[in-house]
Amino acid sequence: MTSVKIPYDLSAAQFSPDGRVFQVEYALKAVENSGTAVGVRGRDGVVFGVEKLVTSKLYEAGANKRIFNVDQHIGVAVAGLLADARQVVETAREECSNYRYNYGCPIPLKHMTDRVSLYVHAHTLTSSVRPFGVSAIVGSYGEDGPQMYMIDPSGVSWGYHGCATGKAKQAAKTEIEKLKMRDMPIRDLVKEVAKIIYIVHDEVKDKNFELELSWVGEVTGGKHERVPENVFTEAEKYAKVNMVFILF
Repeated sequence: MTSVKIPYDLSAAQFSPDGRVFQVEYALKAVENSGTAVGVRGRDGVVFGVEKLVTSKLYEAGANKRIFNVDQHIGVAVAGLLADARQVVETAREECSNYRYNYGCPIPLKHMTDRVSLYVHAHTLTSSVRPFGVSAIVGSYGEDGPQMYMIDPSGVSWGYHGCATGKAKQAAKTEIEKLKMRDMPIRDLVKEVAKIIYIVHDEVKDKNFELELSWVGEVTGGKHERVPENVFTEAEKYAKVNMVFILF
């Protein structure tokens, strides 16, 4: 009798004999094929940086951004499939809106992260859906100071002082670990995050990319905003100068 090899990757609801869920691993691989996203939590805020890969010169500049506002005080940077990311962000926005409607105040970041993590995890439990191919870094600033978490495709979330996801996450983590981020003001962190994105960018495989930067902290009055043009230009200049210095 001929033995038949059973495929264990046809459903997110099926375990392999060694306890793996291949659909979740495939979702993680989709994240690893995306541009790098970085989040750093400093003394007075959180900074997000994204390497948005541009695969065609015909694309309109600034389109398909990978940093989103979820609520006034919460920002999200994503790596992975952009369509999946938009669905996760929309779910997060609904959670924020419902909490504000029911309780009359902004949602705590930990509560929102737990709710969105449960939603993402639910898509790993049945065969009628597939896991989201996206990792999301969420951050806010409030009465408890800066906070930051990362949600991965399995639905697991962790709190971080500095984290990275995407194509060059390991190299980015190495650079983040060199920073004394807990003592650094948010304005200095913007420059460091820009430098990290430029350092980990692979000029050979991905020539064109757009740098995205945003922050939420004391300097913004607790609101998540895009980094102002003058600060962005200064940070980009700092990144390019220091990248050249490191290379040579």
